[in-house]
Amino acid sequence: MTANVAFRKSLQRAATGRIGCSHGNSFGVTDDRTPLIGRPNGGTDYSQQQQGFLRKVLGASDTPGLDSSNVAVRCLAWSWHMTKATLYSNYVNVLLVFVPLGLVAGAAGWSPASIFALNFIAIIPLAAVLSFATEQLSARLGEALGGLLNATFGNAVELIVSIVALRNGQIQVVQSSLLGSIISNLLLVMGFCFLLGGIVHMKDCHGNGTEQCFALTTGQVTSTLMTLSSASMIIPTALYLALDGMDEEDKLASVLQLSRGTSIVLLVLYLAYMWFQLETHKNLFICPVAAAASSPAGPNGVAAHEEEQDEEEEAIMSPWAAGAILVITTLLVSFCANYLVESIDPLVEDFNITKTFIGFILIPIVGNAAEHATACVVAVKDKMDLAIGVAMGSSVQIALLVTPFLVLVGWAMDQPMSLRFQTFEVIVFALSVLVVSYTVRDGKTNYLEGAMLLGLYIILAIAAASMTN
Repeated sequence: MTANVAFRKSLQRAATGRIGCSHGNSFGVTDDRTPLIGRPNGGTDYSQQQQGFLRKVLGASDTPGLDSSNVAVRCLAWSWHMTKATLYSNYVNVLLVFVPLGLVAGAAGWSPASIFALNFIAIIPLAAVLSFATEQLSARLGEALGGLLNATFGNAVELIVSIVALRNGQIQVVQSSLLGSIISNLLLVMGFCFLLGGIVHMKDCHGNGTEQCFALTTGQVTSTLMTLSSASMIIPTALYLALDGMDEEDKLASVLQLSRGTSIVLLVLYLAYMWFQLETHKNLFICPVAAAASSPAGPNGVAAHEEEQDEEEEAIMSPWAAGAILVITTLLVSFCANYLVESIDPLVEDFNITKTFIGFILIPIVGNAAEHATACVVAVKDKMDLAIGVAMGSSVQIALLVTPFLVLVGWAMDQPMSLRFQTFEVIVFALSVLVVSYTVRDGKTNYLEGAMLLGLYIILAIAAASMTN
């Protein structure tokens, strides 16, 4: 999610040559009226950009009416300017045309395949917009509150889809999608990051093979947390098998009691992890090599300092605008998710697709598509700390925040949502965590390790597709 900021900043640098310029502001402060791309530098360039009313209305650089004395005109212009800021924030937003199509398909009762496909594609850009609004709101709240907000809304799409599915009694789909999101981040996203980054940075200037580095603490802490989360799923499954002599109802009641207690413990541990990473030990999550390279005391201190300023997160809209976009997008995601979940059972019957494959492989693509792309982009730019933070950080959020939260939500809904997953899913999760832990334990990576992670993910996808309902 944070990687989207780097993408937008590189786009701004290419258009303006410098971050910090603003329209009508000599102090370089970015606000709601600041042009997004191609900001005027004065005189002739500015007059040329004003030519054509249609260009101003649809262009990203300016919006007519922002300085109008009429309050209604100014409010409409401001709303349109914020809409453009959202639309131009990510290339994947061209898929937003599928949002009305998906809603119409669900309301009109089209075929299950059409409803599923259209809403499946529609949620992908909505996830990107949700990520953008979260970043903008986080930038205004400061590091601590911003980190907590990112943790809360970073996997909002998975959370919304899971709550809708849980309300419809699709517990197997919920569990498969949660586990699939974790594994897709650990194997698919990290695999592509390691592979692409390793290929681009395969050799140094002398022709010797090189490896990309990241903060060792990042890999160690997140690997330990993922191992803990896998244990929290193995223990309820083991308890269920150990209570073989009891009635099925009593066994499920015991597993539910254990799962709900475990979920509370996991939520407390996640809060402790957030405090550890954002407040008390945040210095440990910085790669020493990257820190030394960007130190102002080095031979390139001035350039490094300017680059550090360029990398600071820049807010281009007010908290009210970001909050409004967050609410609207969340509502749209909930409607699309409702139609998508309702089409699962007919889709399974018509096309003989397993619910495990839908939840394990397809649904995770919806919520993680934007993060997948941006993580790969920053990995190619040799920013592995950011890439690892996107991939493994999202996995930790789902394992220690979203999953136990959904167990408690199921408790409130009187749905038997527990941490007892299918035996296949538990084994797959444990093996994936084991392989990733060995991969990241030394704080270095290369393209071969990426190829191995991708290979394991492909094997798991084939296994999920081969299962029967």
